[in-house]
Amino acid sequence: MKPKKIWANLGVENIEKTQEFYQALRFRLNGNPTKELVSFFFSDDDFVIHFFKKERLKASMEGELLDINEGNEIMFSLSVASKEEYDTWVTKIKNVGGTVLFDSNTDRKKIYDDNGYYVCVFADPDGHKFNLLFNSNA
Repeated sequence: MKPKKIWANLGVENIEKTQEFYQALRFRLNGNPTKELVSFFFSDDDFVIHFFKKERLKASMEGELLDINEGNEIMFSLSVASKEEYDTWVTKIKNVGGTVLFDSNTDRKKIYDDNGYYVCVFADPDGHKFNLLFNSNA
């Protein structure tokens, strides 16, 4: 079996705040936002993440949503083409309401140095986690 496309669905508290955050990071809207959904393209191959109001997503999931303040189930990784782009992203994330949890520029860890990666782990306003990566050896 080979799916035609795959995308992610995440729950959020505030659609407008989510839209502002991801548009400030220059992600491209996918369709028109509604009161229950805002959607963005996240890569050159148009990987999509839908952000649903939590109540709406819960109804679709046929079960409870996890409290991401207590732990996480998924972390998306985003790669960038240069160290300058990496630094720009880190600054922008902080300026538009994201939370930087780890940044190789300030919190060096040997595992990242050995592999030549700069890594920034950040969370959006709802606590969804992302990895921002630049490989200096590539």
